[in-house]
Amino acid sequence: MNNDLTLAYSTCPNDTFIFYALAHNLIDTAGLAFKIELADVETLNQQARAGVFDISKLSFAAIGHLLDTYGVLSSGSALGRGCGPLVVARPGFNINQIDSKKIAVPGMWTTACMLLGLYLSKKPDAVPMRFDLIMPAVERGDLDFGVIIHEGRFTYKNYGLISLLDLGKWWEEKTALPIPLGGIAIRRDIAHETVRRVEGAIRESTLFGFKHRTETDGYIKRYAGEMSSAVIRRHIDLYVNDFTIEIGEQGKEAIEALFEMARSRGILPESKLSIFAC
Repeated sequence: MNNDLTLAYSTCPNDTFIFYALAHNLIDTAGLAFKIELADVETLNQQARAGVFDISKLSFAAIGHLLDTYGVLSSGSALGRGCGPLVVARPGFNINQIDSKKIAVPGMWTTACMLLGLYLSKKPDAVPMRFDLIMPAVERGDLDFGVIIHEGRFTYKNYGLISLLDLGKWWEEKTALPIPLGGIAIRRDIAHETVRRVEGAIRESTLFGFKHRTETDGYIKRYAGEMSSAVIRRHIDLYVNDFTIEIGEQGKEAIEALFEMARSRGILPESKLSIFAC
């Protein structure tokens, strides 16, 4: 059994918070050793096409294209309520104009882009760019609309932008379920016993973070750019929750509903494989 595993996750505060203890050998990893890399989530989505990492944070939209290679772990996911992507624009625009405009999205395989397609009931005229470049691009007038994620929920007003649509709220009103954004996926060729050990390590690392919040600050800020401490705290509070510790039945129902809707509209390919690793 191979106990050395490659692990990739994003530089966003929710992920650096979750994996702080694991990355610093502060928990029992059940004999597993992790070689860790950090990158923007859309970079990870695209690397997953080639199965680069054994374990990776991925958008659920990306996982929907990669079920032959990856399955979702029961710990480490980003699901919740009141945390979905927002469609933003400069004042003077309204959501009815979106059909005729190009829209900045944080990557073609992001759940944000997929949700936009579900809302529009068609493939959006999307322009992919790194998530932190979207608000400045809309502010400059490079594009009229943008779909923002992560801490953008808290900072878009700083760019003089307005929110025209909360895609998470739209999803919740349509389904009564929490919105699934991203999960931790593991290669399907890894033994189930190892999968369970990985899930346990991620769960313990998350619980460590909740018990030692101030200890995680330096690691989180190292990757958070110019994000303020207050925004970092709000980011973690929003995206790290009980679903992160354990997806649970409601979380699984939400993910399955998202995949079913996307498949019915031709946005995700059909698959008979389970979404989940175990």
